[in-house]
Amino acid sequence: MGFWQKFLQIFKVKELRNKVLFVLAVFVVFRLVANIPVPGIDAERLKSFFDSNQLFGLLNMFTGGAMSNLSIAMLGMGPYITAVIIMQLLTMIFPRLEAIYKEEGEAGRQKFNQYGRLLTVPLAALQGYSMIMLLRAQQVIGDLSVYQLTTTILVITAGTIFLMWLGELISEKGIGNGVSLLIFAGIVAAFPTSLRQMLLNWDPANIPSYVAFLVIALVVIVGVVIITEGRRNIPVSYAKRVRGNRVYGGVSTYLPMNVNPAGVMPIIFALSFLLLPGMIGSFLANVQTAWIATAAKFMRDVFQSGELLYTVLYFLLVVVFTYFYTAITFDPKNISTNLQKMGGFIPGIRPGKPTTDFLNFILNRVLLVGAVFLGIIAIAPSIVQAGTGISAFQIGGTSILIMVSVVLETIRQIESQLVMRDYEGF
Repeated sequence: MGFWQKFLQIFKVKELRNKVLFVLAVFVVFRLVANIPVPGIDAERLKSFFDSNQLFGLLNMFTGGAMSNLSIAMLGMGPYITAVIIMQLLTMIFPRLEAIYKEEGEAGRQKFNQYGRLLTVPLAALQGYSMIMLLRAQQVIGDLSVYQLTTTILVITAGTIFLMWLGELISEKGIGNGVSLLIFAGIVAAFPTSLRQMLLNWDPANIPSYVAFLVIALVVIVGVVIITEGRRNIPVSYAKRVRGNRVYGGVSTYLPMNVNPAGVMPIIFALSFLLLPGMIGSFLANVQTAWIATAAKFMRDVFQSGELLYTVLYFLLVVVFTYFYTAITFDPKNISTNLQKMGGFIPGIRPGKPTTDFLNFILNRVLLVGAVFLGIIAIAPSIVQAGTGISAFQIGGTSILIMVSVVLETIRQIESQLVMRDYEGF
């Protein structure tokens, strides 16, 4: 089935068509919310500040311009992502929390997700307060009364909770991962503005740099496709079982192990961690205590996108979070147990602990390739930026990386829906 046939097939299947239209409708609501500003804010001064600040320009990109408008959705999905990271880190500290997530099935995962939602509320309020104080310290906004400050924080927190709800609606009733798709929508929404700025500042002398950007963009796209689609197939056989007059099993299949099973989440996690020191540095840069201000300015400058330490940490964090996220979502011991229960085994490997050890061995080797390659793709725009001096490369490269991964994941889910309906037709 060709591309256009598949595209038309989406709109021929009523259930699938409704899911796609539902996601598009949520995107429209998201964009409307992202353009509703908090009352009493000078939008023009804010926009010029975000255009001139690289760190906040990157933050603004992930919210689709909502932050530069100081809209009610200015924090985007940031607090929710931070809450998810904290909850998953806590599973490594508290065995009871790990048991809820891994051993209690769907009910346990729902309870775990509810904890993450509850944690999002104080994090959103804290990040909203920090952002208002930061912008006030940068003299971007004026003094606010206690009532205005409280109202603004409540509105910003409510906007974050609303976006979290939209993301979960997409995951439940639409196609794809809701959080990833909303980040994708924010990035896409910022592209027309970036293209217009590039055309307004067009300089023929920068043509080689623009060509280099296109080349690195194509390399990133091809690399992400290769890593996302690459997998190692582990042969699995099922023993024959006789029940009455029938023989079950006796077939061979494969256990697919993706080169990068974590998808786009390591990039989002790494960026969330890297942006924090720069934000703290910017927040404390204008305090009265000299040594604190000096240390804060040093932290702010070092953690600027394109700096050597930033690039090295970005690479290492992407690698670490690839392993971390995979350890949470892919459990070799659980897979080994399920195989043994179903009468399956890997040829040449004994069931039980030897199978678990073998799966861990294969996973670590395969994942090393995926994690390192994903880290290289993540820092490639920084390398090009250092050679060309164009700050847009970092933002563009990160955007492409996330967009391609989200698109591939969504296309895969759509294709699985189409295949399932093809089987139902027989």
